[in-house]
Amino acid sequence: MENHNLTVLSEFILLGITDRPQLQVPLFGLFLIIYAISVLGNLGLIILTKVDPRLQTPMYFFLRHLALTDLGYSTAVAPKMLVNFLANQHTIPYNWCTTQLAFLNMFIINELFILSVMAYDRYVAICNPLLYTVIMSQRVCWVLVAVPFIYSTFVSLLVTIKIFISSFCGYVINHFYCDYLPLLTLLCSSTREVELIILIFSAFNLVSSLLIVLVSYTLILLAVLRMNSAEGRHKAFSTCGSHLMVVVVFYATLSFMYVQPKSSHSFDTDKTAFVFYTLVIPMLNPMIYSLRNKEVKGAVHKIWKNLCKFSNK
Repeated sequence: MENHNLTVLSEFILLGITDRPQLQVPLFGLFLIIYAISVLGNLGLIILTKVDPRLQTPMYFFLRHLALTDLGYSTAVAPKMLVNFLANQHTIPYNWCTTQLAFLNMFIINELFILSVMAYDRYVAICNPLLYTVIMSQRVCWVLVAVPFIYSTFVSLLVTIKIFISSFCGYVINHFYCDYLPLLTLLCSSTREVELIILIFSAFNLVSSLLIVLVSYTLILLAVLRMNSAEGRHKAFSTCGSHLMVVVVFYATLSFMYVQPKSSHSFDTDKTAFVFYTLVIPMLNPMIYSLRNKEVKGAVHKIWKNLCKFSNK
């Protein structure tokens, strides 16, 4: 195929999760349920932490932005994937592919740093409780949310532009969404520069965010061990429990996908991990925070009681 024909590329073909026709409808139903639960759960958390007076603290401010991020990157993937399950041709327009790649990676990078900011917030709450409201002022909270968002937008746009200003020698993406790795295999020119950029930023994002989490929880653990009261220790651990569970699930999935030996990597075998990463985790996060958090459960119960009273009138 000549290069002058590549400039008119208008769409890509997504191979999807499976090529078995008999699995298309069952998988559509499964992922529709997962995405619906994810949307309801994250929207519920966003609304709940916005309207309930008891949830107007920095911890729930960050939780609201975590829910926004989860909703963002699951929505970047799920709707198009669901449409393709029922379509005869699993295609995605060129511009949609660009947009999907940019938004998805922006939200995922943002999630890394939101989780690290939440770890820092828990450190301040447990290790400096008397100065908590001073240190975690409204202005500081907004800065801690805005900086990761601006940074993640910059990195995502940089890499997306680097990829899409190049010419493509193919149009079949061995994935169920537009991602860096399968797109790089389709480029005609050398991918060394773009791979180096991705490697540098990925390493920085992972190491810096994980370091903040590890340092925060190490200091929290030391502070908890110094507590004389068993009740105080239990309260401190319960305060961190939900966030720690979310962090473990998120980083464990990342490790499974990217820290495997190169020889064991294949797009087919990794698709299950990508499904978990992009669709299941955004569904699990609001469930973890709702089931393990007394204040969130209390707010849900209060709203439910008010709805029942209103419906009985």
